[in-house]
Amino acid sequence: MLRLLLLSAICTAIPVNAAIRRTSLSGVSRSTTPHRSTKEFGRKKRMLRLSKFTTTATAGFTESSYDDDNGYKKASERRFGDSDWPQYGTKYLPKQTIERAERGNKIEKLKLEKCGSAAFEEVHEFAAAIREGTTTWEDLDIDDADVRLKWAGLFHRRKRTPGRFMMRLKVPNGLLTSDHMRFFADTVGIYPADVGVIDITTRQNIQLRGIELQDMTELIDGLQMRGLSNVQSGMDNVRNLVGSPIAGIDPEELVDTRDIAKDIDAMITNDGKGNPKLANLPRKFNIAVSGSRDDFAHTSINDIGLRPCPNKESGEMGFNVIVGGYFSIKRVMESIPMDIWIKAEDAARFCEAVLLYFRDNGSRGDRQKARLIWLIEDMGMEGFRQAISDKYDEMFPKKKGGAAIPAQPEPWAVAAGTNTPTQPHKKRDILRVHSQKQEGLSWVGINVPAGRILPDEAMALADIADKYSQGEIRLTVEQNVIFPNVNNTKVSELLQEPLFNIGHYFIPKTDKDFPLSRGLVSCTGSQFCGVALIETKNRAIELSKRLEEELKVDMPVRIHWTGCPNSCGQAQVADIGLMGGPARVEKEIDGKVKKVAVEGVNIFLGGKVGEDPFLGEVYKKGVPADYKYLIPIMKDILKEKFGAMEK
Repeated sequence: MLRLLLLSAICTAIPVNAAIRRTSLSGVSRSTTPHRSTKEFGRKKRMLRLSKFTTTATAGFTESSYDDDNGYKKASERRFGDSDWPQYGTKYLPKQTIERAERGNKIEKLKLEKCGSAAFEEVHEFAAAIREGTTTWEDLDIDDADVRLKWAGLFHRRKRTPGRFMMRLKVPNGLLTSDHMRFFADTVGIYPADVGVIDITTRQNIQLRGIELQDMTELIDGLQMRGLSNVQSGMDNVRNLVGSPIAGIDPEELVDTRDIAKDIDAMITNDGKGNPKLANLPRKFNIAVSGSRDDFAHTSINDIGLRPCPNKESGEMGFNVIVGGYFSIKRVMESIPMDIWIKAEDAARFCEAVLLYFRDNGSRGDRQKARLIWLIEDMGMEGFRQAISDKYDEMFPKKKGGAAIPAQPEPWAVAAGTNTPTQPHKKRDILRVHSQKQEGLSWVGINVPAGRILPDEAMALADIADKYSQGEIRLTVEQNVIFPNVNNTKVSELLQEPLFNIGHYFIPKTDKDFPLSRGLVSCTGSQFCGVALIETKNRAIELSKRLEEELKVDMPVRIHWTGCPNSCGQAQVADIGLMGGPARVEKEIDGKVKKVAVEGVNIFLGGKVGEDPFLGEVYKKGVPADYKYLIPIMKDILKEKFGAMEK
């Protein structure tokens, strides 16, 4: 399948509003503007999938039957005042927190005017009004359309695609099924081809793009019936729960993260229905659960990171807690030890205690200083630790003291019977074929360049999952896909599937294949994001391919692209990170040579994830993103730092 890049010269800066032409797996171009009949057919396909929906248990999901006679309530039928949503999120805030919010930033005042949790219900009212022709998206209050709908997972792309929304889901531990993937394809496939796409995120999550507001009720009801959710995935809420993508199948696993991640997510979102009690945090919040020494969940860049470690007395496996990691425009920071160890069974309760304390005591002033680490620094770690222990004991008196156990020593940190440190554990590469701990089975890691999936490709992935992995699909924080539980007798057949042999998706055969493309990560970029300063995904894919064509690189090099200093693409954890920023080049204008502004990048080097993580530092600023300037600099870096040679 051909994938044509943005319609501009390949060696020039790519305009932020450029359209993308795409072709399907069959080679037939998708129209950029579907006919009305195409949209109706797509909606009928989605409804057919709903009508055939039955209770199933696949990949750890227990999905509800669509059966009104048995008392099933659709997501769109819930109302505030019911048992699921007794009151709006603001009503749960203590008086002193309300008073601080009244003196706080503009978002705090917006939430006091009308709580973001109202979007749980209002999204369906807005959708119905647009369908009935009594309003349009342009008529909506701008704070509702562009801010509060984020509590329902909807991000209006007013600057790039006016009237269209990105929906961010909740996919705890990155666990999906073939039915999910087909539903995603049906959902975005009815929209123009240049906007209707599926993206895997750096939190093992899914973003559906190009969606129109009138279609939201059908989409949200369909997600709920499949055990997924859209609630509380944006703004001042907890983001997707990250865990190990090879949980339950990893031969080196210490903890199976799947149920733990789902339990924490269920606590946060009220089993995916929406939880007003936790819908008015001071700022966004990230939680990750690691299952092995590799830390595939990247706990070091989360507000709460749970790192597996046995209790030194009992041998029971639990978690040492690290806290405070985050990225922002003004500051980036790795998590720091909290000096607390918790049992695995207490993980959700512990996280709830931290979240409620943060909700009530976190800053409501400067939003750049409203993340958890600022509260910790204000209190000091000892004070914060004691406050959380007290909160835990107050909430769970029968488990009093459960959150106050000091952090446990990692037995692998020193050689047995000595004080000699062991060699650092090298983080494993989970792409390609790997033997599982279950005899006769393997997982197969697939590279999805920059995490972008087209509808036809989503259908193909679903078919492959049904054929080889019992319908199960897993996502990674590197924006890739894993097929677990593949019978070893079927592996060679899977490797020959057309999707992986047409020059785009690929399965490395060794740890040296596709050394730059395999670790490529990219944020959305300016194609859809109004904050991004540069186009990222297409540029990232093309640059890696060009460098692989011209250089011999004998080791994987992780390259991350992010469109702005918010660093959604996590440039600071990469071997080489490229962050959108200003740049200038000399250009002749009216007979005079002048410096003009162009798209550019700041380059970071030296980031590391895994057992001994650290953040990279700025290597060079203001590099023009045009390949004419960027390729020579990238070549020099790869040669000097990673031993690359010209072919």
